[in-house]
Amino acid sequence: MGRKRSILTDTLGLLLAVLVTAASVQDSTAGRTLLEQAAANHPGLRKVWVDGGYRKHFVEHAATFGVDAEIVQRTPGTRGFTPIPKRWAVERTYGWLMLHRRLARDYETHPHRSEAMIHLAMTDLMARRLAGENTISWRDPAAAHQSRIQG
Repeated sequence: MGRKRSILTDTLGLLLAVLVTAASVQDSTAGRTLLEQAAANHPGLRKVWVDGGYRKHFVEHAATFGVDAEIVQRTPGTRGFTPIPKRWAVERTYGWLMLHRRLARDYETHPHRSEAMIHLAMTDLMARRLAGENTISWRDPAAAHQSRIQG
């Protein structure tokens, strides 16, 4: 049961590719499909950083597209929460996406609809940044109400 959302972002955390699969799909398998999608849409892609869930097979697959895949792992002996270098940009993007109510839970019945909602949320985020507006969170109804009054 459940879904796994795999995303590929640039160093600013902006979405380059998204893939929604069943939760049972291994990271390496989803990553291969995601990388193929990203390589086709962004031919200038040369380097990706991935977490420890990816294997050597993924690194070899990335090399076939001319992409250098580097597995970034936690420092051995680290306890508690510590941001993983390079990986924090993706985690930050997940946090931005979770500000959208439809993505806070798995409401969509089909993976392609869930992918569309992720694209829509990212489009909203980028449009708000270009317009210089604050991102409104569904978690703060008072701020959303105040924004409607001023707007």
